[in-house]
Amino acid sequence: MTTDELIIATCLKAGKIMVENGSEISRVDDTMIRIAQNAGVVQANTYVTITGVMMSIQGRNATQIASVTKRTIDLEKVSQVNQLSREFADQRIDLPTLHARLGQLDQASRSFPLWLQLVGAALVSGPLMIMFRQETVNTWPTVVIGTLGYLVFYLLNRYLKIKFLSELVAALLIGFSAEWAYQVGWGTNINDIIIGALMPLVPGVPLTNAVRDILAGNFVSGPARAVEALISAAALGFGIAVVITIF
Repeated sequence: MTTDELIIATCLKAGKIMVENGSEISRVDDTMIRIAQNAGVVQANTYVTITGVMMSIQGRNATQIASVTKRTIDLEKVSQVNQLSREFADQRIDLPTLHARLGQLDQASRSFPLWLQLVGAALVSGPLMIMFRQETVNTWPTVVIGTLGYLVFYLLNRYLKIKFLSELVAALLIGFSAEWAYQVGWGTNINDIIIGALMPLVPGVPLTNAVRDILAGNFVSGPARAVEALISAAALGFGIAVVITIF
């Protein structure tokens, strides 16, 4: 591998990791350019979308493309890429080492264990009743239903790998469970229970990144991310709408 090819491969690896793990496009582009400049490239051209990353070095016959086939939210990996970029800029690591460590980071599985994710879902669901309603009557049913809904979403998304279907089924379960809790007298306000239980599934980070990309002038990736977030929201809304229609 020539030096130019190694530079581009390293930049593409960094960009791909960041896009796959939820970084905004402007940060991806800036990181790739900085790595190239610190490697001695005077002028580099990048083109980043949520489905692919492309880079070339101006004046040299070197261009590569990397496709992005999966997307999730792991901001720790984004932070790690930025940290490696800073170490390279400070000359604490050389280019081959940077490329190798990016490869290790890409292969590393940094997902939190399921039990900790369920604890997080419970903390996101229940305390909203106390924060916004100043009451605790519906807190426990919201905690249980929100945790159960997230568990169903996690399992379906892991084994079926169809994100929107997982969100739809989870929303249906949350809706039916909230209705059951209300009917047996466990909760007093079905609307509060549903809203709180849905919070762990709301696509907040993708929607935020979509707005940031649009404001930064990325009119391809921004609307694409917005559509993805809206489809997720629509799947959740449709599931709840079915329950409301039935009852």
